[in-house]
Amino acid sequence: MTRTVVVTDSSAYLPDKMVKQYGLHVVPLYVHFGEQTFRDRVDLTSAAFYEKLRDADSLPTTSQPSVGDFVELYRRLSQEAEGIVSIHISSGISGTVDSALTARQTLIAEATTAGEKPPAIHVIDSRCTSMGLGLLTTAAARAAAEGQSAEEVARMVEGLIPRVMVVFVVDTLEYLHKGGRIGGAAALVGSVLQVKPVLYFNEGRIDVLEKVRTTRKAKRRLLEIMEERMGAGTTVHAAITHADAPDEAEKLRQQVAERFNCVEMFVCELSPAIATHVGPGTVGVAFYTEGGE
Repeated sequence: MTRTVVVTDSSAYLPDKMVKQYGLHVVPLYVHFGEQTFRDRVDLTSAAFYEKLRDADSLPTTSQPSVGDFVELYRRLSQEAEGIVSIHISSGISGTVDSALTARQTLIAEATTAGEKPPAIHVIDSRCTSMGLGLLTTAAARAAAEGQSAEEVARMVEGLIPRVMVVFVVDTLEYLHKGGRIGGAAALVGSVLQVKPVLYFNEGRIDVLEKVRTTRKAKRRLLEIMEERMGAGTTVHAAITHADAPDEAEKLRQQVAERFNCVEMFVCELSPAIATHVGPGTVGVAFYTEGGE
């Protein structure tokens, strides 16, 4: 029996190769175009999503996985592993953690009623999403592969969360505003034509880190912020993400690789469930220092 398995959700949107490499289990969020419902990265690819978005009369909506989705997966994995570490999109912008916690309590209650040992399930609020969640998930998977217990892996991830920074630039605040995920950036809506905000996750919600005048300067600030937080040449774990902007993401990847000693770096698209709220053209970076505080 495997000692520890790692679960995440589709908002991490790790490439399929990495999901397989790390033996991850991914629970999909849902994307709704009118009366049509799609499971993120199962029924809906990013290419299909952007095509639908261009033709849609109104913006799509999203919803978290159901309690039943988690119960089904947790029940199966509890037969295959001693413990489960389930790391998810910030509770500040999604109800996914709530669904996972309810599923956990459901299975514990079932086991208690049956006089059986309850499953060891650790549900963790990443306080971020996308590439930040991806970095936390890969770190957990490496620890699990080393034979650490679910409790040990969960403790490591909880300690890592405050060290992970996610910063990004959107082309427009329209999607965040209409999707209700704008958080502290709401005050900028009226001046969106005058500024290009650098956004970040602050206590699990999207907030404004800085305001600059042009998109070009905002994207340049992403690198400068990394350097200010860590110092040039620092050994880091990094991830680049984008929403239908592969060329910009590749440019940013090259710049990060040149400035920093990256022991881990990957580029991924934003999942449709997240791109729904930030819109095409978004580019961002997540990072944490190797062995840093």
